[in-house]
Amino acid sequence: MPATLSFSIKQARRLALAAQGFNGRQSPAVIKAVQLNRLIERLGLLQIDSVNALVRSHYLPLFSRLGQYSSDVLDQAAWSSGRRRTLFEYWGHEASLLPLSMYPLMRWRMARARRGEDIYQQLARFGREQQATIRRVLASVEELGALGAGSLSTRQERAGPWWDWSAEKHALEWLFAAGEVTVAGRRGFERLYDLPERVIPTAILQQPLLTEDEAQRGLLLHAAHALGVATEKDLRDYFRLNPGDARPRLAELVEAGELQACEVQGWRQAAYCLPEPKVPRKVDASALLSPFDSLVWERSRTERLFDFRYRLEIYTPQDKRVYGYYVLPFLHNERIAARVDLRAERANGQLAVHAVHEEEPGLDEQGMLALAVNLRQMADWLGLARVQLNCRRASADRLRVAFISMGGA
Repeated sequence: MPATLSFSIKQARRLALAAQGFNGRQSPAVIKAVQLNRLIERLGLLQIDSVNALVRSHYLPLFSRLGQYSSDVLDQAAWSSGRRRTLFEYWGHEASLLPLSMYPLMRWRMARARRGEDIYQQLARFGREQQATIRRVLASVEELGALGAGSLSTRQERAGPWWDWSAEKHALEWLFAAGEVTVAGRRGFERLYDLPERVIPTAILQQPLLTEDEAQRGLLLHAAHALGVATEKDLRDYFRLNPGDARPRLAELVEAGELQACEVQGWRQAAYCLPEPKVPRKVDASALLSPFDSLVWERSRTERLFDFRYRLEIYTPQDKRVYGYYVLPFLHNERIAARVDLRAERANGQLAVHAVHEEEPGLDEQGMLALAVNLRQMADWLGLARVQLNCRRASADRLRVAFISMGGA
């Protein structure tokens, strides 16, 4: 019986970072749609989030890996028409942008949603009880084309909090989950829904339907490519698969030789990787990471891989926050070396640094300079004239020195 493949924690980190596309930044002049599409295919999806304290989250992972690309290129890939459109929206890992090549792998999930399975209970109940409203809303989309929920609402009273949806919004979200409408574009951050045949290329829609087993194996295999080395939970979390679906499919992939079991130093759970993995000798990357970046979104994996405990404190009362409102982990020298509370103050033309927290053993001079460079590049990418250091910690004093050494913030 062959020996079990085993990785040190450093090797596991390098496998993960390489799989996630941290292969060095490029100059803005060479970052084109082909590079963005290639990276998104590798990752499998970009998580969407509405918080705009810095920039909407789906823009950040590409910046973290490639540098200063034009966000217009991602907008075109996600919401334009014709050949420039290469992405679609659906429930991947939460609300996500996915490559069109992944659409066939999601149709089983759409079929389950139509049956009231694997969707939020409130939405499933609406689907069972409000078919008349759903059919009326679908008829309006068929007749009028891309529509937002606001243009269909028959509600008279003022809306409450964001989750206080109108009946028409519920109907559109049920239809979206069921694959009967898709997102044609966005107005601001509002989804505009249309029929799939008017948005998704015919060649994609006409592909033979995959069985649930085939699609789930495909998603797990894609997750394995994107993660490098991962536990069963890591793999199924990537595309939000249920344990009852993921575990037998994972066993089938191992039996077929498409994945292999392995061990990682310090991990109690069994791990999996692609056959004959190649561990890089070094991954030279420095990057500020979105809270919803696929490298860190599974918090228990982040702790196992980087010894870094990370929690988003947006919904924590201000006086109870430990690190800040919108805190980005800073990746440097194959470790998460710091966390930075950032805000884009667009009216003042500045990127505000509200807090810098170093992780033990801290950042050396080179690491602090790398952080300063990343902040300066982020400000330039966001069209902000300067970086404003509002933090009074000793780390910020060292960061200020680093900015001075590179010619100011």
